[in-house]
Amino acid sequence: MKKKIKNKEFNLEEEFEKEYVSKVLDDFKNRQRDRKAFDTKWQMNINYYIGNQHCAIDGKGDVVDNPKQYYWEEREVYNHIAPIIELRLSKLSKVRPTLNVIPFSDNVEDVSSAKVSKKILSAISYDGNLSKTLAEGTTWSEICGTSFYKIGWNNKAGKVVGKDSLGVDIYEGDIEIDVVNPFEIYPDSNAYQNIDDCASIIHARAIHKDVVKNMWGVEVDGKDIDIFTLDISPRSNYATNGYSSNLAKKVKKDHVLVLEKYELPTTNLPEGRLSIIAGDRLVYMGELPYVNYQNKKRGYPFVKQISNSMPNCFWGMSIVERLIPIQKSYNAIKNRKHEFLNRISMGILAVEDGSCDIENLEEEGLTPGKVLVYRNGSNMPRMLSTGNVPLDFQYEEKQLLNEFIEISGVSDLISTKSISGNLSGTALQLLIEQDEVRLINSAENLKDCVIQIAKMVLRLYKQFATFPHTTRLIGKNGTVELMYWQGSNLATEDVVFETEYELTQSLAQKRSSIMEALHAGLLHDENGKLSNGMRHKILSELGFDIWENTMDEKTLQGYQAEKENVSLVIDGVINEPTEIDDHATHINEHICFILSNDFKIQQKEKPELETKLLEHIRKHKMFNQISKQIENIEKE
Repeated sequence: MKKKIKNKEFNLEEEFEKEYVSKVLDDFKNRQRDRKAFDTKWQMNINYYIGNQHCAIDGKGDVVDNPKQYYWEEREVYNHIAPIIELRLSKLSKVRPTLNVIPFSDNVEDVSSAKVSKKILSAISYDGNLSKTLAEGTTWSEICGTSFYKIGWNNKAGKVVGKDSLGVDIYEGDIEIDVVNPFEIYPDSNAYQNIDDCASIIHARAIHKDVVKNMWGVEVDGKDIDIFTLDISPRSNYATNGYSSNLAKKVKKDHVLVLEKYELPTTNLPEGRLSIIAGDRLVYMGELPYVNYQNKKRGYPFVKQISNSMPNCFWGMSIVERLIPIQKSYNAIKNRKHEFLNRISMGILAVEDGSCDIENLEEEGLTPGKVLVYRNGSNMPRMLSTGNVPLDFQYEEKQLLNEFIEISGVSDLISTKSISGNLSGTALQLLIEQDEVRLINSAENLKDCVIQIAKMVLRLYKQFATFPHTTRLIGKNGTVELMYWQGSNLATEDVVFETEYELTQSLAQKRSSIMEALHAGLLHDENGKLSNGMRHKILSELGFDIWENTMDEKTLQGYQAEKENVSLVIDGVINEPTEIDDHATHINEHICFILSNDFKIQQKEKPELETKLLEHIRKHKMFNQISKQIENIEKE
C-alpha cells in the first residue's frame, strides 16, 4: 500500500508518516501494558530455571531480588526445576516425526507433485537443521509456555543463478525458519485462543542501528533496550529500581526498537498490510508478503507452539509456574534445616556481660585448645542447649520431593529407588508409558506445529521458487540423489505423519519389538526361511547399517537392478545384461518398476521408456534361458 499525497502544496506524506507512526507506537504501548502480567511471569520462570530463585514480584509488577533479612541467613538454591525441564526436553526431543504428503487425487500429476513435496520436506529436515530449530523453540515453550516459528523467504539464500545489469549476484532464494521468543510477539488481544483469530500482530525486536541502516537505509539513534520487556531504559536506572544483576535481565546497547505490524486481509485491505517502523521512522508499508494460508490467502508468517493450553488465552502455560511454589518451600526448608545444623555444630554461647573478652569470642569462637579467661566472681560462659533437628524438617523435605514428581508428571525411573527389583518387563513397560502420559499434550502440540511449518514451507516454495532448485537427498544404501524442481511442481499441501506416537518408542523398545516379531516367525517367508533382503532390512532397522558390506550377492544384484532403473529414467540409457548378472533378480526388479506409479509418471513424459525396459527384460530372459540350458548340459 503506497502512501497517498492528496495535495503537493502541503507535505501530507510526512504528516501521514508521523501520524501513522504515532498511532502504531501508542498501540504497541497499550499491548505492552495488557501483557505486563505475562512478561513478569515469564521472567520469573526464566529466573527459577537458571537458578536465580530468591526473587519476587513487587507492587509495580517488576521482578526484583529479595534481600537477606539477617546477615546469617542461609540463601542457597537447590534447583529441581532445571532437571525436570531438561528431562522433559530430552523426552520431547524424540518427537521428530517423518512427514508425508498426500496427493490431491490419484492423477499422475498429483502423485508426482506429492512425491516432490515429500522429498523437499525431507531435504529441509536434513539440510535446514530443522531438528535444532525445533529444539530451541521447544525450550522456550517449556520454560515460558509459548514459542513461535517465523517462516519467511530469503532472497539472498541458496545458490547463485546469475547476475543483474549491475553485476550483482542473483540467488535462487530459500526458506528461513527462525525461532521467536514470546517476549517479541504482541497480539491485539490476549483472550484469543489461536493465532489466526487475531486481527493484527506486532513483532517487536531490538536490532542494532547499523543493521537498520543497511537494511532500510535509515539512520536512527541507538539506545539501551531490555530484550525481555523491550523498554528503552538506561542501565543506570536498574539499581535505583531495585533490579539485581542476578536476575534474568539483558540489555542491548545501541539498538533500535523495530516494530513489524501484520494485519490480516479485510474489506479495506484485501491483501492485508505489513508496516515496519524502526525507532520513529516508517521504513516500509505494503501488503502481506506471503501467500501462506489455504486457498491462496495471505496471512501471518508465524506458527505458535505451546506447552499446555489455557482456556480463552493466547498464551500457553508452562509447568514451571506450578513448580515455583514447591521450589520456594523446598529452598526454605533446606536453608532452615542447615541453619539449625549450624547452631547445633557451632553452638550458642551464653556469656555474662563484662565477664570476658566478648569481641575475641565473637571473632574466634571456642577454638580447640583455647584458654577462656573470665572475671573472678562472675558466672562461667556456658553453651546453651539447641536440641536436635525436628523430624518435621525431614518429613516435609520428602513430601516436597514427591510433589515435584506429582506436579511435573515426569520422573527418571532409573534413579527412582521405590521401584522393586523383581518387576517383570511388562510391568516396567507400563510404568514407562504411565510416566510419559503427562507429556502427550506437549508432544501433540509439537507435532501439530511441525505440520503447520511444513504446510507454510510448501506454500512459500510454490510462491517464490521460480528458478529451478537442486535438492540433495540421501537415498537407499547411502546413495546421494539429486532432484530438480521448481514452485510449479508443487500442487498439494496435505501433510500428515508417517509414524505415530514416538515418545515411548525408544531404540531399545524398537529393537525388542523387532526381535519379538522375528522369534514369532512373522518375518519369515512362506517356506519358513528368512530371506537375505529381510535380513538386511532387520539389520538396518536395528541400527546396524554399517554392516552393509556383509550383504550377500542377491541383495547386491537387486540394488544393481534399481540403479539401472534410475539410469534409464535420468539418462535414457540402460546397461546391457552381462554374464555376472542374476537374471531372475534383475527381471523381478524391472517388472516391479514397470508396475509402479513412479514409472507411470515418468512414462507420461518419456513414452519410450517402456519399450527400452521391455527390450532389456527380454535380453535378461534370453540370458537366463541360455544359462539354464548350460546347467542342464553340465549335469548330463
